[in-house]
Amino acid sequence: MKNFDSDLSSVVRINIGKKFWTTTDTLTQREPDSMLAAMFSGRHTLCQDPHKGYVFVDRDGKHFRHILNWLRDGVVPTLEESEYTELLREAEYYQLLGLMDGIHAVLSKRKEDDEFHTELTRTDIIKCIQSDRVRFRGVNLSGLDLSKLDLSFVDFSYACLKNVFFSRANLQCAKFRDVDAEASIFHNATLRECEFTGANLRGALLAGACLQSANLQDACLVDSSFCGADLRSAHLQNADLTNANLEGAILEGANLKGAKLSNANLKGANLQRAYLRHVNLQNTHLEGARLDGANLLGAIR
Repeated sequence: MKNFDSDLSSVVRINIGKKFWTTTDTLTQREPDSMLAAMFSGRHTLCQDPHKGYVFVDRDGKHFRHILNWLRDGVVPTLEESEYTELLREAEYYQLLGLMDGIHAVLSKRKEDDEFHTELTRTDIIKCIQSDRVRFRGVNLSGLDLSKLDLSFVDFSYACLKNVFFSRANLQCAKFRDVDAEASIFHNATLRECEFTGANLRGALLAGACLQSANLQDACLVDSSFCGADLRSAHLQNADLTNANLEGAILEGANLKGAKLSNANLKGANLQRAYLRHVNLQNTHLEGARLDGANLLGAIR
């Protein structure tokens, strides 16, 4: 038969501004390396009310019920972001590493979901571009289909443009400074004289695009595709073109000073009169590339 007295002896009363009842098993088993587990392990003398038996803990008790529920069930509660910040502070104090990891995972998932919560629709964009000096600076347009639209001179600086479909759009002189356009599609788009300074275009598709005199300085172009793209006189200083596919691209007169071209595919590309001084071409695929008149002084080949 179960010993009722032994069950009662494992009950713990805690006063933390609010009063809670729990058990030593709850406080010690899920997070055995926590401060709470150490406090109630029996190894330490606790500040206890001699009359009612409550252990006093000098903390704000607002979120302590969430901590107890975590220790009982291992489930992170659903809260507002500001409340998660408060709960995280308490979890850090009590050294509840599992709860801390759980909160960080929830917040990361929310951030990821928010990135794909588009603020405007294609119809909204069409209405906006009928006015002068259109700006979408810092706006989240992730996943929108903006193909075949006239978006010339539009300012997208600092916007989130992940997975946006810009195929065949007219984006001449548009500004994409510091945008996050990872995996976006610019297939056959007109991007003449566009500014992509510091932009993230990782995995973007720019095959067949016209990028004459475009500014791509300091841009992340890792794993992007520029097959057959027109990059004549483009500014690619310090751009990261690691694993990029530029097969058949026209880079005549382009400035690639400081560009990273590790494992980049430049087969059949036109690099006539391109600036490649001191660029490391050792792991770059240049079979069939035209290098007539290119400045290769100090280039590593």
